[in-house]
Amino acid sequence: MPKSPLYRRLSSTLVALRNCEAAGNTEWIEKHGERIKKMMEHAPRGSGFDNGTTIDLDVSGERRLVFNTAFHHMNEHGYYDGWTEHVVRAKPAFHGFDLTISGRDRNGIKELIADEFDTFLNTETDE
Repeated sequence: MPKSPLYRRLSSTLVALRNCEAAGNTEWIEKHGERIKKMMEHAPRGSGFDNGTTIDLDVSGERRLVFNTAFHHMNEHGYYDGWTEHVVRAKPAFHGFDLTISGRDRNGIKELIADEFDTFLNTETDE
């Protein structure tokens, strides 16, 4: 299977998962779940994303991908001094996808989050 951006594979796997859930196909529900888990290994984690990133399977699908993450901030002395929590939504657009990021924009963090998620979702994969 040729490589394609992760956001396309993730979306199509979610659609397949929903179809299998509707049909009661437990074997493929498990296989699609494992595939999603493997793709999420590419999601932002560490380097401030110390709690990692999760996908909200209840609201993600063909028309949007929704992720939950948090960022662990440091002060000017290099000490951790708080968290900001964020919901990142990717919706289809003519050029690929549009990102929206909820939560406080402490220290301009939303720009870094957007860059990290752009890299993550555009990762070429054959998974």
